[in-house]
Amino acid sequence: MNTQNLEKSCLWRSGLVLAAIGFTSALATAGQPGRGILVLTSTNNASGNAVVVFAVNTEGTPSLSHENTLPTGGKGGASTNAGILQFENDLGAVANYGSNTVSLLERAYNSIVIGKAIPLASDCVKPDSVALTQGHLFVVGANCAETHAWPWGYVDGPVVNLSDPSAAQIAVGKTWAAVTMSSGSLLQLPLAREDGVLSGISNSLTLPSDANMVPLGAAFWGNTLGFTPAHSPDSFAIVDENGTVNPIAGPTPSFPVNAPCWVAKGPLSVWYTGNSPGHAISEFFSDKEGGVFYKSISLPGSPTDITVSPDKKWLAVIYSTGGEAYVAVFSIDGHGDLTHVATSSAIGVASFNGVAISE
Repeated sequence: MNTQNLEKSCLWRSGLVLAAIGFTSALATAGQPGRGILVLTSTNNASGNAVVVFAVNTEGTPSLSHENTLPTGGKGGASTNAGILQFENDLGAVANYGSNTVSLLERAYNSIVIGKAIPLASDCVKPDSVALTQGHLFVVGANCAETHAWPWGYVDGPVVNLSDPSAAQIAVGKTWAAVTMSSGSLLQLPLAREDGVLSGISNSLTLPSDANMVPLGAAFWGNTLGFTPAHSPDSFAIVDENGTVNPIAGPTPSFPVNAPCWVAKGPLSVWYTGNSPGHAISEFFSDKEGGVFYKSISLPGSPTDITVSPDKKWLAVIYSTGGEAYVAVFSIDGHGDLTHVATSSAIGVASFNGVAISE
């Protein structure tokens, strides 16, 4: 595929309540001069999880300041996962792996507040990834994938039982959700309707032999999935709603030197991946049928999750080095190229888990 072409291509009442919430939120945001960009991550501590809040300061010498560390009231402990923390508009969610709950997060001007704890569905345990859509929270853990009404929290729709405990991430498109299983498979979970709840069905997609080793990160571009079979020679792949998998060769040499593990969708046709052993952000271009590896941007340590802001102008990545965890923020230009803006100072946490941007 030609790189230049790729670069160029690039319930009734509930509805009323949600509309009112969105309208009120928009008015509140519009009336808040100086509202800043916040980056959120979690400590994932097995004895007590906490959300860490950083503020992006772009005036003068850019910086990323530590604003607060907020105990969630639950326990962490997740591993080999991504997307454990997500944020959408002024509400977010973080999973407490060791407590079988999800904590609601709320933004109040330039502060984050921990809200109620949302329990998992009956008999579901160890949540390690969440996804948010308009009106729904999706959660995957060791034995279930489930939908909750958002932000109320009650289980909405059928629960999908999983026999494989290796779920790494859940991501949601228009008509289907995807769950990557680090043991070597990709699940397609149809929605009951467009932008609806899980239907209760789970289909395992057939992965080609050159792109079936350790699927980890996942993100959607409309209804097209991008995911990372991290230990494969073709370490990135595009999947359409029909389940057609189009592998894309990653940076060379492949695993164990390079392994794009975590995914965020950028502007136009750009995808960003956290290349953990390569200590880099590895970028890809795609259309809906395939793509090409573009380049890697070095990091000082091993990235463990990556995200892009809703306006596609900012990227945040978490990484660890020397026994300390850091957050780095990059600006994204109109072509999808990255410029480093700021990196946080160490705060005494060995590793972070999950990252999200609130604007």
